[in-house]
Amino acid sequence: MFQTSLHRRALTCCLLSLTVLLYAPVAIADLDEDCVLREVRSGDLTMTLAELRSRCRAAAPASHDAFAGDDTKSIDPENAEPSPVEERLTIEQELVDRPFTIMAHKPNYFLAAAYNERGWASEPFQQAGGPDDYRNDDVEAQFEISLKVPLAVDLFGGRMDVFGAYTNRSFWQMYNDDFSRPFRETNHEPELWGQFPNDWNIWGFTNSVNRIGIVHQSNGRGGSLSRSWNRVYANFIFEKGRWAISLKPWIRLPEDADKDDNPDITDYLGHGELRVLYRRQGHVFGLMTRNQVESGFDEGALELSWSFPVFDYPYLKGYIQYFHGYGESLIDYDRRVNRIGIGIALTDWLD
Repeated sequence: MFQTSLHRRALTCCLLSLTVLLYAPVAIADLDEDCVLREVRSGDLTMTLAELRSRCRAAAPASHDAFAGDDTKSIDPENAEPSPVEERLTIEQELVDRPFTIMAHKPNYFLAAAYNERGWASEPFQQAGGPDDYRNDDVEAQFEISLKVPLAVDLFGGRMDVFGAYTNRSFWQMYNDDFSRPFRETNHEPELWGQFPNDWNIWGFTNSVNRIGIVHQSNGRGGSLSRSWNRVYANFIFEKGRWAISLKPWIRLPEDADKDDNPDITDYLGHGELRVLYRRQGHVFGLMTRNQVESGFDEGALELSWSFPVFDYPYLKGYIQYFHGYGESLIDYDRRVNRIGIGIALTDWLD
């Protein structure tokens, strides 16, 4: 009964949040026409649309600050720089206006070598009918493909867009030729969300976009190897200069006990995650943490990532990712992993 009440309260909070977001001020402020003309006449052909938009928005009236009051100082348009979040949102808005657009969602990358110091468990595959001598290699390849599409835009007077996405993350025993180089695990993650532009200032950070959505995640297997769960989530994105912060709480949707493959998954993946990103000169540094405080720092997870330019090649970046803790994949959600991988990234969180 307690869990039922908790889920009802969570869903009520999501509905209330949706109502607030729908009636929040639209984030896309009008550009200052004098500013636009001044920048065009300057003849700076290297300026991007995102930079123009950022400078001329800074010259517009100050946005609502939820904590600062009426004496908030405006940004100097001559020194303003487009934030990574603002730049990506501007590019995505241009793409949304084109029919049949497919865009990057989460990072798209390939780790050619991912080494787990603790080793990946072989027992589940043996118990599921695999060879008794089956063993996973400690080094494997991992990759993620994540795409999204706009389903409806400019709803409620421009206050809401609707997106759908699919993310595939695969764990490939590419070097395990003793057992035909199998895919150890593949996680499928379709999701649907409403996205709300915003321009609230909170302690110096701009809350530029918020989301409310639903996501399903599973490994597409049956029997003892089956793993899946469903969640509703909110996602609040803040930016300041070169920094971006994503706060993403979620609630797991209940399942029948006889159909639940992993009833204790929230003990290891918790009820949300925090992601902090920093971009400078083409380098993007990321930190993700979840379930640390909630589990008493016993069953949480920490992920560090770094994408960096490869010479002057514009179509991919080098990529290093470190993960420590629980929930790296669904099959190993309750097993501690200590892994580092290196490879390439086509897109990251900010580029």
